[in-house]
Amino acid sequence: MKIVLNCGSSSIKYQLINITENSDVMAKGLLERVGLENSELKHESKGKEPYHYIQSVKDHITGINLIIKTLISPEHGVIKSTSEIDAVGHRVVHGGEKFSGSVIITREIIDKMEECIDLAPLHNPANLQGIYAINKILPDTPQCGVFDTAFHQTMPEHVYLYGLPYELYEKYKVRRYGFHGTSHGFVSRKACDILGIDFSKTKIITCHLGNGASITAINNGKSYDTSMGLTPVEGLIMGTRCGDLDLGAFLYIMEKENLSIKAANDLINKKSGMLGITGISSDMRDIENEAEKGNERANLALKMYAYRVKKYIGAYAAAMSGLDLLVFTGGIGENDSLIRELVCEGLEYMGIAFDFVVNKNLKGKDAIISKHNSKVTVMTITTNEELVIALETFTLLKK
Repeated sequence: MKIVLNCGSSSIKYQLINITENSDVMAKGLLERVGLENSELKHESKGKEPYHYIQSVKDHITGINLIIKTLISPEHGVIKSTSEIDAVGHRVVHGGEKFSGSVIITREIIDKMEECIDLAPLHNPANLQGIYAINKILPDTPQCGVFDTAFHQTMPEHVYLYGLPYELYEKYKVRRYGFHGTSHGFVSRKACDILGIDFSKTKIITCHLGNGASITAINNGKSYDTSMGLTPVEGLIMGTRCGDLDLGAFLYIMEKENLSIKAANDLINKKSGMLGITGISSDMRDIENEAEKGNERANLALKMYAYRVKKYIGAYAAAMSGLDLLVFTGGIGENDSLIRELVCEGLEYMGIAFDFVVNKNLKGKDAIISKHNSKVTVMTITTNEELVIALETFTLLKK
């Protein structure tokens, strides 16, 4: 049995996976409002009724204790004791240049993770809280860290550097790192397995479209370029993040609105994107419903979103001197037929013969959505980052 933990600043997402038996998910859940009153646990166990529980959870140690207590509970759990938990895998957002792959967590590794906090001050401290908590609660249980940035460590220097003084890279490691690497790596390999083609000899573009969104160019099995940068703000328009932005415009707004650094950070991370454009919602379903009613700003946002994805696809095909496979994944990529249609229409010049009929109403499936005569295969592939973390943990400990 493996626990996979994805710790946010005020939430803990988890799965209990029996990795030796068809990677079966025995239980999963989400604990929200950690550190606040009325923390809420939503838990599901295989073969049992969903469990909903509210109590104040002061910190991650208390929260993980509650999760483990629930997992071994006769009423709601699926295991009898913590001895059945033989490893814990953690999602860690930013590994900087220090981690190019998954690692078994030791004191030395934790020290290196702590050195990366400046690169992801909103994410890495929360990820580390989960590691600290397991060290106290299950001190003899091995832990592994799986990094969102690791898959992209194959990007060449001329791709990942910014047009800033080189000394800033040397001093602070300011460069593009990319995120969603676990998902991009997983779905690209999965797509190749389904098609029976060689991952190491294929030009692939993967579109991970969700509330956070990124695109990756994968050239012959390696990440060559990706749309997110030092932080997850760069690239596509997202639910509440602005994506690519003229920095001169950003400074102009800061001056005109007299914004502090914190307020400016909130503007580009929490108040922009689809929410900022529409003034309605960050949820694509709400926006599409409003667009159907004739809301002009909702329609505008959809066009902007699809255009940005399409632009990156064209750029990455050029960067790789061609394209064999285009993959859509993530909550929007897997389930939103309209967005896929808006992105793919007009790409015939690239050799994409999109099947609008097959695409329509297709949700949450691994499927080919291009025609048989298409030179570029287009697919929807379901991602499973928790499974990847469990498999990485299993492989590391087996070694």
